[in-house]
Amino acid sequence: MNIILLGPPGAGKGTQSANLVEHHGMRQLSTGDMLRAAVKAQSEVGLRAKAVMERGELVSDEIVSALIDAELAAMGDDVGAIFDGYPRTAAQAESLDGILEKNGRKLDYVIELQVDEDALVDRITGRFTCANCGEGYHDRYKLPEKEGVCDKCGSTEFKRRPDDNEETVRKRMQEYRAKTAPILPFYEDRGIVRRVDGMAAIEDVTKAIEAILAS
Repeated sequence: MNIILLGPPGAGKGTQSANLVEHHGMRQLSTGDMLRAAVKAQSEVGLRAKAVMERGELVSDEIVSALIDAELAAMGDDVGAIFDGYPRTAAQAESLDGILEKNGRKLDYVIELQVDEDALVDRITGRFTCANCGEGYHDRYKLPEKEGVCDKCGSTEFKRRPDDNEETVRKRMQEYRAKTAPILPFYEDRGIVRRVDGMAAIEDVTKAIEAILAS
């Protein structure tokens, strides 16, 4: 099974990808992670990417395609792929088709986690974590049982991400819509786009995705 998982930051893509990796043995292919790994390993593609990034330029579709091609070629035929952050344009979507075909694969589904923007702003701006153990909390939905004390480790230090503010969240939503708008029609024409309520409880989102994969 090979899928593209779409959704803006905060929609729960990371959580659902981790579930698919754990329960189905799938591999999450994040272009950002792959680029960093290739640069660190100083592979041929990694060195090309490093040179481009050091010039302050965007990494070309050709380099990203080469990374994905190499990753798929190294994976077992029985391991499914979750594409994260790619493709973002119709040209990249066409390129991905060629890479998949070359590696004897096809794209099964494009699953979009849909969100309500105002509710997402509330979800993200209210979250904070224990500075010691990383346990997650929320101003509205999950406060520590004892005020100011982490339930898990007892620490009294908490932190918030500096970019978890309304202006940044709404900007991320605009960027997401701009980047996904070009590729959805490309896949809708094939009838493989499925949409899930990303604002539902985590376990309900998981069940919805499982139902899609089982169909």
